[in-house]
Amino acid sequence: MKLFRYILIFLLYFNTNYSWAYSDQNIGFADIDLVIQTTNIGNSTLKKIETLNNSNVDKLKEFEKELKNNENQINQKKNLISSEEYEKEVLKFKNRVKDFKDKKNKMKINFNQTKQNELNNLFKKINPVIQNYMNENSIGILLNSKNIFIGSKKLDITQNLINEINNKIK
Repeated sequence: MKLFRYILIFLLYFNTNYSWAYSDQNIGFADIDLVIQTTNIGNSTLKKIETLNNSNVDKLKEFEKELKNNENQINQKKNLISSEEYEKEVLKFKNRVKDFKDKKNKMKINFNQTKQNELNNLFKKINPVIQNYMNENSIGILLNSKNIFIGSKKLDITQNLINEINNKIK
């Protein structure tokens, strides 16, 4: 029985298929965030998104300020008006707070959709330029540098992509 086990282990050990991977595929990596931030088209897209975000924040702050003023007015009237009037005022205030939360959620959803659309449009415009650069330089795989622990500086094509995008897309 032991002999059978040794023979089986021997056969399994030497009959396994070892495969070695050899690649002649060129690989490059780039900091995509830096490409987006420093290219002309990427920078303008990010400015549009930032402007929309700042506008939404300003609107929400203004509405929130109104709500706080309204709350202070209600608290000041608390002892001066009847309990029924006070309850009506509190109910109106709660409705306004609910409206504020609804507006805030809608703004957030709309902002995220707009941001996603703008970024998708950006990538649709720069993707052909990147593909063309990869074809011209025989690069088979392009990786984002965020996902690379360490790599040769010769494989970093970030600046080349920035120059290529700025030259091709006006």
